[in-house]
Amino acid sequence: MFSLVLAVNSNSACVFLRDFAFYGNAECSATPTYISTQIYSTFLPNINNPLSPKSSFFNGRTIATHTSHIIKSTSHNNSSISMSLNTHNLHSFKFKPIEESIVSREISRCYITNMVTYTDVVILGDSSSGLSCAYGLSKNPNIGIAIIEQSVSPGGGAWLDGQLLSAMVVRKPVDLFLDEIEVDYDEREEYVVIKHVALFTSTILSKLLVRSNMKLFNAVAAEDLIVKEGRVGGVVTNWALVSMKHDIQSCMNPHAMEAKVVVSSCGHDGPFGANGLKMLERVGMIDFVRGINSLDMNTSEHAFVRLTKEIVPGMIITGMEVAEMYGTPRVGLIFGAMMISGQKTAHLALMTLEKNNAIN
Repeated sequence: MFSLVLAVNSNSACVFLRDFAFYGNAECSATPTYISTQIYSTFLPNINNPLSPKSSFFNGRTIATHTSHIIKSTSHNNSSISMSLNTHNLHSFKFKPIEESIVSREISRCYITNMVTYTDVVILGDSSSGLSCAYGLSKNPNIGIAIIEQSVSPGGGAWLDGQLLSAMVVRKPVDLFLDEIEVDYDEREEYVVIKHVALFTSTILSKLLVRSNMKLFNAVAAEDLIVKEGRVGGVVTNWALVSMKHDIQSCMNPHAMEAKVVVSSCGHDGPFGANGLKMLERVGMIDFVRGINSLDMNTSEHAFVRLTKEIVPGMIITGMEVAEMYGTPRVGLIFGAMMISGQKTAHLALMTLEKNNAIN
């Protein structure tokens, strides 16, 4: 059940849904997000059980009840922005010396350190839903998160939109999540427009990668699952290029990464897509995958959020894999449900980890 906080200010009565954002550790000082009562008729119409603002918390810290700053239209005047290297003389710029072996050593050291550091949650695929899930989880510094991304470039398909065009359209009230992560947009009555999909992806990536409990392994494929006593307990990984070319080379054994929760955010079916579901089907943990249905944005976005769930013990599916599993309509060119499905997934993972969450 989703928990709500009711708050009244001088302008209007608002509803805060903790599924959209959670707060309460030293690393996160973002302002709580308030959601208009329109939420009842949009993504989650059956919400109940309101809580007092004083009783709402994430890992023990009370949530403040002041209104958030809302970013509106992006009409910035860039003429005042100037590039400056005042501390350097470009005519006599000189780098500090370094040995080539030191560069390789530092890169290897950082990577291996990430590999051996304990992970609570492994996220397969850093699509917009996977990134939104990781963003929510990373606010708790005591939870170790690793994203496994098969592509070299992190971000999944969230770099371009329809027919390789660049703008991103997000239906309200998901603009409140964009406010939290500080993504600028142009506002319309029922939706907002981000001038380029890459603005969302690069912004949320930049906020994720600075957090000490967050690890990203790109160009790495999940080849199999770790399953013990009917519960998913991690993933088996290999270099993506090795995984894609097993048929033309001798065996190259993979690595294993254990986790308390595995999140599958691999997207719709394709060369890299729906991989989590394919692995579950192969080992007999699910009977069949229905496949995605025809386009219907208004139906599909609600269904994505509603059907985001722990599909088998230890594994949660999110984003487009929800549509693949349950045969819901495709969402097409719109991204809001991906973000909120990811945020809900973060709370489901918190529930499994027995941390404070907005589900129970």
